[in-house]
Amino acid sequence: MKLATLKNATRDGHLVVVSRDHTRMASCPTYSTMQSALDHWDKAKAGLYAIFDQLNDSTSFGVPFDIHKCHSPLPRAYQFLDGSVYTKHVELARKSRGQAMPETFFQDPLMYQGGCDTAIAPHDPICVLDEEWGIDFEAEVVVITDDVPMGVTPAESASHIQLIMLMNDVSYRNLVPAELAKGFGFINGKGQRAFSPFAITPDELGSAWHDGMLHVMLCAELNGVSVGRLNAGIGAAFNFPQLIAHAAKTRALGAGTLIGGGTVSNNSTDEGGHGVACLVEKRMLEKIEGSAAQTPFMKDGDHIRIYAERLCDDSGLSLFGEIDQRVKLIA
Repeated sequence: MKLATLKNATRDGHLVVVSRDHTRMASCPTYSTMQSALDHWDKAKAGLYAIFDQLNDSTSFGVPFDIHKCHSPLPRAYQFLDGSVYTKHVELARKSRGQAMPETFFQDPLMYQGGCDTAIAPHDPICVLDEEWGIDFEAEVVVITDDVPMGVTPAESASHIQLIMLMNDVSYRNLVPAELAKGFGFINGKGQRAFSPFAITPDELGSAWHDGMLHVMLCAELNGVSVGRLNAGIGAAFNFPQLIAHAAKTRALGAGTLIGGGTVSNNSTDEGGHGVACLVEKRMLEKIEGSAAQTPFMKDGDHIRIYAERLCDDSGLSLFGEIDQRVKLIA
């Protein structure tokens, strides 16, 4: 099933179910927002699936769908927790800040709590006040949970993953080191995030969702040039059920909690993956190769596209829709 949220006059937008071919949509009469559906997921999902089946079975059902009218699926969320599970990314990002890998990296997931009160729509600009902040994109996979009880195990956590989407975790690299030096985490170093137009149920992904990870090629294009095509299913020290169990160790998680896996990153020997899903990795690789970092961070007008390649069909459709944004410097 594919769900989306349309922009409207409210902060939370309007929930719609979208046909598999992205041509039609229909509203749910009972649940008008994504959060309201998640709050009552056990009851809501049957009706939502019924609408999805009708959209796919009958070309006369529903109304035309315009992806450019989408907000992020959860325009605001109660909680956002971002892990960092891809070994190569952690190694390179920390090296860029002069930090060593944590000794416990393979024993206990890295995770921080980030802002989630306002998301950027997937086709809206990334508004910034200063180019000198070091504007970077980060292509990630994110899951949305239902209510998760405290103390849940990784095996139990898998059933609490209800929706999956992509994210551009906008980062300001030049602000991060001073913040982390205080020993208290990110605030200014992370901007507003954008999410893919579609949030997708695990069953709709078929074999692309297994072992608690999304196994698709995640692509990033900067100013029309490919910078990365990476396998999101490999190179990770922990999977999403393990991240959920970690987050729920001392507290329950509310329905609509967003949990990210961190910037996708593959080693050069990993099957199918090449390039980077953020600029800080590219800059660090340039330093390792013996020169100063050549690649600049993003500037006013730069254009970033993030998307997952389609599954095994000839539709040409982007699986989650595209995150397609430009940087906009504002006074």
